[in-house]
Amino acid sequence: MNEKLLHYIWQFQCFSKTHLFTVEGQALRILFHGSYNHNQGPDFTAAKIRIDDTVWVGNIEIHVLSSDWGVHGHSKDEHYQNVILHVVWKHDKQLSLPFSTLELFSLVPKLLLQQYKSMMQAQHFIPCEKQLQRVNEIVLVKWKERLLIERLDEKAAIINHLLIESNRHWEQTCWWVLGSHFGMKVNKDVFLVILQSIPFEMLARQRMSVEHLEALLLGQAGLLNEEPADKYLQQLQNHYQFLKKKYALKQPAIRLNMLRMRPANFPAVRLAELAALLTQSAHIFSIIIKSAAINELQQLLEVQASSYWNDHYSPGRISASKRKHTGKLFQQHLLINAIIPLLYAYAIDRGEPALKSKAIQWMHDLLPEHNKVTRGFQQAGMPNETAFDSQAILRLKLAYCDHKRCLECAIGVAILKQS
Repeated sequence: MNEKLLHYIWQFQCFSKTHLFTVEGQALRILFHGSYNHNQGPDFTAAKIRIDDTVWVGNIEIHVLSSDWGVHGHSKDEHYQNVILHVVWKHDKQLSLPFSTLELFSLVPKLLLQQYKSMMQAQHFIPCEKQLQRVNEIVLVKWKERLLIERLDEKAAIINHLLIESNRHWEQTCWWVLGSHFGMKVNKDVFLVILQSIPFEMLARQRMSVEHLEALLLGQAGLLNEEPADKYLQQLQNHYQFLKKKYALKQPAIRLNMLRMRPANFPAVRLAELAALLTQSAHIFSIIIKSAAINELQQLLEVQASSYWNDHYSPGRISASKRKHTGKLFQQHLLINAIIPLLYAYAIDRGEPALKSKAIQWMHDLLPEHNKVTRGFQQAGMPNETAFDSQAILRLKLAYCDHKRCLECAIGVAILKQS
């Protein structure tokens, strides 16, 4: 037994309340179990109980053992002065407390304890893999909504940190966030360092020349350090050396990752596509805010790298000819992981619920992501029909299932209630 499970048992009143008595032999009736307290002090506040003929209003503290009250030093803590009931799993020690004690050990259904133990010891993809299909669809829908908000809040916090670094320059922050996701998961942080090493205003001034933009991005990425293998690379290197000296740029010490990567995601190709995107507009964030539909932004993100990259995946290395452009899946990756979180973060920053609703609606409008995690949940019985679903599923797996936070999960709570 642990206190988290005891909190769950008390919060959802998962025990027999017929002919309830305290360990002191007093008749007990729970009128309101209280509100769960996430801050310092007793576990549940503003509870209401009847002991014999007297009604008490106050706080409730929960422990595995009665003796834990003394171990935790609550008698000397003023936060615990208004406790009206001590709820314990086992009453192992008689204490001289000014309130009664309730022991739950004999009152909780054994099936619930067995179900909880089974989930905690499960070695499946997720702890509730075998019970997931038993959960009511309404519970799943509402929980997914909460999970998506949690995931967007988490991303918005990261964006807000970058916003502070940019001195609240939203266009520059947008460029950092969007550009970093051109690096995909493996190079996202490296791409961010590259972009932060180039002043945004300087990049914007070069946007009429895709060659200059490629020179800046590839140069700062360290991809133009070697002896040029062809004329185009010589041009890029010349542009880079000129701009580097003119603007006193410092090349960051970074290492690009290419292990087990699809050629289409090679850093040079993605940086070239990023350069092509900037030639379209230096005010991408303004376009995001003003766009009414997600397909408008899909069109914005549909860019093609310059012709040099048609037969190159890496600088100076000729490959089979293929047009390098941002495909549908990559556009979706950018929309889900950069564009929508940017809109959501801006909505929070400006206090505009309409923009927040638009961001969530756009998740509904996009196709779902398909990966190992989403496939695992689909096999367990959870639908994955839109990006709203797949983002909620990722949050569920990473933040709850992997840490077995079943008592904080609506699905886990529902399964235990069924027990």
